[in-house]
Amino acid sequence: MPDLSALSGYPPELLRQVESLLSQPDGLSSRLLDRYPHAHGLRSDRQLYDFVEQVRARHLRSAGRIAKVVYDSKVQLAYQALGLHVRSTKVHGAQLKARHDIRIAALFRDAPLPFLSMIVVHELAHLRHPDHDRAFYQLCAHMEPDYHQIELDVRLYLTHLAAGGGPLWRAWPEGVPASSKAD
Repeated sequence: MPDLSALSGYPPELLRQVESLLSQPDGLSSRLLDRYPHAHGLRSDRQLYDFVEQVRARHLRSAGRIAKVVYDSKVQLAYQALGLHVRSTKVHGAQLKARHDIRIAALFRDAPLPFLSMIVVHELAHLRHPDHDRAFYQLCAHMEPDYHQIELDVRLYLTHLAAGGGPLWRAWPEGVPASSKAD
């Protein structure tokens, strides 16, 4: 029985479809690669920060700036955390200063741009809505219209990895796609 814990809460019919894809050689992986053929090129934390700031400036201009954005190898995928929004308050004399940091699982350094975008949108939505309520998901869908489909695809990728599949994408230096490089 494959590990479908990343898909908990989805309907049984979808789970049966995923089990069927997992039983076929390269069934789930080829489906994901057909939909998302290339990894993004955001390799450094600086590039990631610039990307997050562009999304924030486009959709949440009045929200405060993000202090730090990093790929973090310590973010625990086992606990369903793909990224973390860390909010801290520091005292500066008589003033309180809020600081917002975003940490994204290092696994997504080599992933398609829609996957990264979905995680960024999710973490940025926490600037306005700390809880996962209806307004939170409406804001996510406003910022990324395909948010729910991409979230499902990310969960399918995590299921692929949990079933023993290897990483599907590699971000190559100078933007050379993995299919044109010899392994």
